[in-house]
Amino acid sequence: MNEINVDDNKIININPRSIVVVADATFFTKSYGALIFREPNLKVNLAWKEICSETPGQYEHLKTKLECEGFIIKAVVLDGKRGVRQVFSGVPAQMCHFHQVAIINRYLTRRPILEASQELRKIALQLAGSTEKEFSKSLEDWHEKWKEFLKEKTVNPFTDKWHYTHKRLRSAYRSLKTNLPYLFVYQKYPELNIPNTTNSLDGSITTLKNLLRIHRGMNQQNRYKMICQILRKQPHKY
Repeated sequence: MNEINVDDNKIININPRSIVVVADATFFTKSYGALIFREPNLKVNLAWKEICSETPGQYEHLKTKLECEGFIIKAVVLDGKRGVRQVFSGVPAQMCHFHQVAIINRYLTRRPILEASQELRKIALQLAGSTEKEFSKSLEDWHEKWKEFLKEKTVNPFTDKWHYTHKRLRSAYRSLKTNLPYLFVYQKYPELNIPNTTNSLDGSITTLKNLLRIHRGMNQQNRYKMICQILRKQPHKY
């Protein structure tokens, strides 16, 4: 049985094997957080590290650590952070449905006024219950219906410069279109048992945030020790 040692403070006892990784970062302040890799089927946190910003390099660091210990990452679930998918090039990468819907909500709000926005958000909310073929068809039909609306422009009368009138709606559609190849990966590899969200990490993250909120005065060294203790807890030995 190997000991994975990341950043000197984190040690997990688990035999190297093929794994599915749910990877996500959470921040406790604007400039302090943790990046966590979890195996959702084993229900175990495999690796984590302190971060002050979320970058592809941070993901590369943990990925390399696991692979050096003999683990084989056979699939990954990500939140869609730009550049991170390339870190796992060659591995089936599932885009988290929860994060995709959150992106749509940021662009359109939860209660959009425009009919086109209402329809697009409704399509996004059907992600979990759709197949790739069904979802693609709904998205194509929506775009065919509203394509002229999306082309509408607003001209500044003082500068004669123009911009698309419905920029946020266009961005929401582009997000779904761009991420479409990664939204249904979990259906293409049923034997890997890939989750369609990063929700497996929610329990650990909620516990961390609650405890750190209570112990706000703790210095950084002790704070990280507490994070390690919480993330290290395992339901079983493997």
